[in-house]
Amino acid sequence: MMNRRRFLTISAAACATPALAETHRWHGRAFGAEISIIIKGPGAIAAEALAQARSVVTEVEALFSLYDPGSALSRLNATGRLRDPDPQFLALVQQADRAYQLTGGLFDPTVQPLWRAHATGDDLQVARGLVGWDRVQFGSDAVRLGAGQALSFNGIAQGFATDLVTSRFAALGLTDVLVNIGEHRALGGPWRLAIVDPDHGGLGTRSLHDGAIATSSPGTMRLGSAMHILHPQSQPEWSTVSVEANTATMADYLSTGLCLAPHDQVMSVMAHPQVRRITLVDLQGDLHSLV
Repeated sequence: MMNRRRFLTISAAACATPALAETHRWHGRAFGAEISIIIKGPGAIAAEALAQARSVVTEVEALFSLYDPGSALSRLNATGRLRDPDPQFLALVQQADRAYQLTGGLFDPTVQPLWRAHATGDDLQVARGLVGWDRVQFGSDAVRLGAGQALSFNGIAQGFATDLVTSRFAALGLTDVLVNIGEHRALGGPWRLAIVDPDHGGLGTRSLHDGAIATSSPGTMRLGSAMHILHPQSQPEWSTVSVEANTATMADYLSTGLCLAPHDQVMSVMAHPQVRRITLVDLQGDLHSLV
């Protein structure tokens, strides 16, 4: 469920980096998908940075994986309660709450029972009735779900991991980095990225400098007759949504939630001071860029 998009590809890197800088590349796998990191800088610092990145990714997966029955999220979904949540778990829950508010409820992590019902053929009406972030209670002592609820942090956890890794790199003094853990975040740059819609092909490029970009396309996966970005009252309005923002966490959840948003609502979100640009591809393949 974490491979809902792979439509940003690196087409040119670090145009402003001195020619003598060392380039270090690492490819791995996390959240069920390929990830990559490019670092321009001294070898010793890059080696330490990559070691820290691998550690962060492992820690985040241990918290938020739906596939690991021992993860914090799996334990919460199984019991409806997680006592004394890890600070990073609580931080992501708080980010998810902001995402719910900013998207007017279109980004809702309690959609997991609906996703599961579409995938397995269970009763959709029952599953729709379980969706509702307003029933989730959270604080430093515990996270509690409403009866029958389950969470998925697909659409935010990858961005969250991207930001954590990027922060580690910045603390090490790195200034020219591109982190791709499902979403892209850059230190320095510019890094040129291509935007590709799964149905309509290549749509242009974006230049990323000290910021983040995330892209979602509902049609990349289907659950029966439904597209995999789900909401009990809304259907996808766009073929692809790409969001550029200050953080990968925000870009991630907005690119997910705004797939379900009408144009006026997208325009309202565009006014947020941390949002830099929103690129929309409508269902007919026409591109709309909001800055």
